[in-house]
Amino acid sequence: MDTARTRRDDAPMAHTVIDDYLTDVDAVARRTLEQLRRDILTVVPDAEQVISYQLPGFRVPGGVVAGFGVFAKHLSYFPHSGSTLAVLGPNRAGYRGTKSSLHFAYDAPLPTDLVATLVTTRLAEVG
Repeated sequence: MDTARTRRDDAPMAHTVIDDYLTDVDAVARRTLEQLRRDILTVVPDAEQVISYQLPGFRVPGGVVAGFGVFAKHLSYFPHSGSTLAVLGPNRAGYRGTKSSLHFAYDAPLPTDLVATLVTTRLAEVG
């Protein structure tokens, strides 16, 4: 079975693009992001793993439903929607961030149930 996936423009896209992104990431942050990746894939196991906006993302029919990135002082979770994080309420489950991202520490993975809630919420948005 071919492990290559297809982008919208039909160019081959190996699922290892996220592995490539993680190659140069600090070991502690990489472990945290690998856990996040597994948690996302638990909810959307058939998602296409892509690079979207120069960051790892997980695409399903309808759009990208989750993503993450490494920054100088934190890691970020991206739901690829300005409305998904509203499900967390005004305190955003104790996390800082922006309207469209949650920031968390290199050594502090997001709780699995939180990731499931965010991905499921975004899935409902994209239909």
